[in-house]
Formats: sequence, structure tokens, C-alpha cells
Amino acid sequence: MRFLSRSLSDGVSEELISFGALPGVLWTREGSVGTRPLILMGHGGGQHKKAPDITRRAHHFVTEGDFAVVAVDVPGHGDRPTEEALDRLAGENRARIDAGEAPAPLIAGFQAMVARRTVPEWRAVLDAVQRLDHVGAGPVGYWGVSLGCGLGVPFVAAEPRVRAAVLGLGGLPDPRDDTASRITVPVEFLLQWDDERVPRADGLALFDAFASADKTLRAHPGRHAGIPEREPADALAFFSRHLR
Repeated sequence: MRFLSRSLSDGVSEELISFGALPGVLWTREGSVGTRPLILMGHGGGQHKKAPDITRRAHHFVTEGDFAVVAVDVPGHGDRPTEEALDRLAGENRARIDAGEAPAPLIAGFQAMVARRTVPEWRAVLDAVQRLDHVGAGPVGYWGVSLGCGLGVPFVAAEPRVRAAVLGLGGLPDPRDDTASRITVPVEFLLQWDDERVPRADGLALFDAFASADKTLRAHPGRHAGIPEREPADALAFFSRHLR
């Protein structure tokens, strides 16, 4: 792990980090000392580790909850190199969707392929960040919607350090996929009732598949990108309950 730069903004320290060839960013409160809960955030498709919504939520978690927050670029996004195989598959999926195929199974297949790489990458990121004196080996939460949900479900299912997860804008198009049933930690799930990318039934099926005894469905009217502005405050309250 190499530290590339550090900047301060409104009391938040932002450190750009390289985990080997994996570009990442860590946000903490300025002057933080000692162990604190850590939230790993997964960005959406076509976005990157410092996308505006990721940065805005990270600052909120840091300033209002004194969490540490880390995000990394997933394969083919942000500062990672372009990958011909991923671009080709994404292009093929777009063509098939334009030709009338249902998008959910195609998106799920793409995300499952990427997750086979991101799950071990993110576990290594936790190893590295939790060795830092101003983060430490405290409890871990996960936040991710859309692509961040598709990659987050297998990550949360595989990583025992994650104690709570906010997921959403994802679905379960294949009932034979039992990954979600391995998630038993508290879950808050965000669903857009009029989502044009994820059929409502698929989103409800994913929520139903979580084996968590403590799970909450937060459904809002609107399309895929219409998560309400108050959502970061709701997520902060959720993580504060389960990670503090």
C-alpha cells in the first residue's frame, strides 16, 4: 500500500492510495487517532471511487459519524486500465438489450464475472486499511447500490468482518443463485419502485433472499437514479446502530 497524496476539506482528510495496482481513496476525520468503524463503498457502473455521490456520502459518514470510509476503482473503471474483454461483453449486452432481451439477467451475469475479481481485491483492501493506526481493526460496514450491489452481495456473503450492509438497486433474476441467502448480517435495502433497469419483482426477490433476521426494505417511487436526497442520513443512522 502506497500513499500518493493527501488533502483536507471541511475537516475531512482524503488520502489517495495505491493497493498494488489497485487505485483507492480513504476518507477520515482530520486528526483521527485510534480505531474506528470502517465503511467500504462500492461505486456504480460507469463511475469511479471518487464519483460525486460516493464522495458526498463518504464525507457525511466521516463528519457526522466519525467513520473511516474507503473506496476503490473496480475493473475497467476510474484509474484502472481499459479491459477489452469487459468492454466487449458490455457492448454485446447493450446490443442484446437494444434487440429486446431482458436486461436483468445480462447485467447479473456481467456483475458475477466482475465479482470474482473484486471480492478478493476488497478483502485485501480491508487487510491493508485496518493496519493503519487511524483506522484499526474495528467493525466493518458495506454500502453499494446498482453495480455496487451486484458486487457487494457476494462480498458481504464472503467477508465475516462485515457486520452491516446497505444494498440496493439490484435484483435476483435467477432464483437458483443462493449467494444472498448466505448474508445474515443486518441489511438495509433500497428499491426504486419504478426502476427501469431492475424489475421490481427481481428487487423484491433479492430482499426476500437475504437470510438476515434484521433487514429493512426502503422503497421509494421513481426511476433507477432517483434515490432520495435524505438517503445518506438514513444510512448513517443504520450504520451507527450496528457498528457503534
